[in-house]
Amino acid sequence: MVRAADRAERPARTSVWLEGKVSRGGGARGGGQPSGLDRDRITRATVRLLDAEGLARFSMRRLAAELNVTAMSVYWYVDTKDDLLELALDAAFGELRLPTADADEDWREQLRALATEYRGLLVRHPWLSPLAGTYLNIGPHSLDFSLTVQRVIRRTGLPAHGQMGAISAVFQFVYGFGTIEGHFIERCSAAGMSQDDYFRQAMSAVTEAPEVGEAVHQSADLMEARGGDTVQEMRERDFTFALETLIAGIEAMVERG
Repeated sequence: MVRAADRAERPARTSVWLEGKVSRGGGARGGGQPSGLDRDRITRATVRLLDAEGLARFSMRRLAAELNVTAMSVYWYVDTKDDLLELALDAAFGELRLPTADADEDWREQLRALATEYRGLLVRHPWLSPLAGTYLNIGPHSLDFSLTVQRVIRRTGLPAHGQMGAISAVFQFVYGFGTIEGHFIERCSAAGMSQDDYFRQAMSAVTEAPEVGEAVHQSADLMEARGGDTVQEMRERDFTFALETLIAGIEAMVERG
């Protein structure tokens, strides 16, 4: 058992990016450095494993088996599981296609592109959203994304005191939308059903339940007006309209001065 005094003596964990670990070849564990391994290979394998099996099932032992090495070999390159998850989180952010500083698109087009890229990232990697809310998320790829978003928002004409609020409005919306979308796709996959079949079955069950049937009935006109023949089409319409509403809100706030 760890004593309270021992915990008090330990500095609080901050981030792998702040503790000088990323640039190291590995911790001094004794013996020679394992051949055929490097931090990039381990990080790529982590991302693949998280995609395939999810965050709840991920372990250092499972990763070592995937790499066909011992768990101690992995610890040559990372001190803890948390460090490795932070590295995987930033590696995923490296997939984002970001507009360059000298791109001549209108800020609206750049904001739409960034929001769409971020949504796609959350859907492809459902494990990303809980990690992004757990760690500082200050790796180089994540910072590139943040700085690009800030650069685009500065071009809107919003006053400085409102720019962070605009970023929150757009990208916290995308975070929530993409998280729910990714988890829904995971549930459908686990059930061995298509999104459309799962949705129809769920809506049928909900409609027949007396506890919530009335609420569903009252929203029938909204569901019909929503449009779209598939779950994906409905989702695209919702996302596009919500994003355009936020962009229109930014425009309105700029006009208000």
